[in-house]
Amino acid sequence: MKATIWHNPKCGTSRTVLAQMEGRDDIELDVVEYLKHPPSREKLAQLYRDAGIAPREALRTRGTDAEERGLTEADDVTVLDAMAAEPILIERPLVETEKGARLCRPADKVNEIL
Repeated sequence: MKATIWHNPKCGTSRTVLAQMEGRDDIELDVVEYLKHPPSREKLAQLYRDAGIAPREALRTRGTDAEERGLTEADDVTVLDAMAAEPILIERPLVETEKGARLCRPADKVNEIL
């Protein structure tokens, strides 16, 4: 199975999910450090649609100014535009496989698509 993880190596949850995936022989893994190589706005929209969540639900508020900017109450277009412009606003880790996509918080959510 092919899988992609949008990963931040400084994040403990992201490291946990990555380790879970690396420990499996049946996964061909693509690791994308999203702060260096952010997904496009269109890719983010597709990932959240496939995960069944609104972009606002995947907005990183901890350590960002998202709340002060009103992004926690903003519409999808505004949130996606902000995330595309500033990938630090993307909550992590995001994982995509042929079974779907998940924001893996908590880390065991990755099992839903493996």
